[in-house]
Amino acid sequence: MPGPNPTMQALVLHEASPSLALQLQELPMPSIGANEVLVEVEYVGLNHIDARLGAEGFCRWQYPHVLGIDAVGTVVEAPVGVFPKRGTRVIFTTSLADQGVLKRYTKVANYAVAEVPESIPSAVAATLPNAGMTALAALDKIQLQAGESIYINSGCGAVAHFAIQYARQRGAKVFVSAPKGEHERIKDLGADVLFASKGEQLARDIKRELGPDGFDTILNSCGGETFVADLARLRFGGRIACLNGFSEIPQELLFSRAPIIAAVSLGGAWLANNLCAQQKLSFMGQQLLQDVGSGKIQAPGHRIVAFDVKLVSEALRQLYQQSTAVRPVVAVKPG
Repeated sequence: MPGPNPTMQALVLHEASPSLALQLQELPMPSIGANEVLVEVEYVGLNHIDARLGAEGFCRWQYPHVLGIDAVGTVVEAPVGVFPKRGTRVIFTTSLADQGVLKRYTKVANYAVAEVPESIPSAVAATLPNAGMTALAALDKIQLQAGESIYINSGCGAVAHFAIQYARQRGAKVFVSAPKGEHERIKDLGADVLFASKGEQLARDIKRELGPDGFDTILNSCGGETFVADLARLRFGGRIACLNGFSEIPQELLFSRAPIIAAVSLGGAWLANNLCAQQKLSFMGQQLLQDVGSGKIQAPGHRIVAFDVKLVSEALRQLYQQSTAVRPVVAVKPG
């Protein structure tokens, strides 16, 4: 329970910049509303989106801004009759538009959290929310069915880590593009076919493995021109999920593929102020915790980073500059 001191420590960003230079700052303690709980943050799971928006900015931010959308911690204050009660350990992902969770305490809607079972360490739980929920949302959007093919255009990140496993469990045949050095790890997750080639050679390799018809479904995590390239790999009437927007689609390609295009925006639950979507975040969190706890799903690798300006800034820069399967997890509480 927070003491009489009305402030707390936070790592803040004073401007969007690829340097991602954070500063330690004292901020006022959050005050909770009727359907909110106050959480003492234990670990923060850093995501590529944290690094990208920190480097490039976001239209809804005011500075200084606190980065971080995924956290695990303990409820220390809750209105009477509101679940979860004090002492409950929870995971959650928060709104991109609001101040983030790289701080000692944060508030969150009580209906958007998931209770962490004792069997799952907090640092592992912190790796699950955004990436795992995005993977689940993407597979649901494209309505992946048993016996269908799915192509994941970048197998290195945490979203792909979950998507590969869940796609395989749904009975799909999983094709993944990734650097050679990642193939053994990705194969262990359940991928059937891996590609390391690019451009025209990748097109030839896909045709050799799949035949001329194209993929039933595609998960495109990179956006931009890669989305258009992936559309050309889709069968007629196939479904494609895009996580990061896309450039203009050539008319001929649109007609020749007649695709079902699904934009996946986990943060949209908050940006659209959609209560049902926010509650679904809790349900997906519960599913991830249950699947990881039972051994059905393997959590992504992680490394612990101390709550330190230089160390966290460097971790964010590494995320911005490269894809990595090992995600930084910030230990907010001293220990």
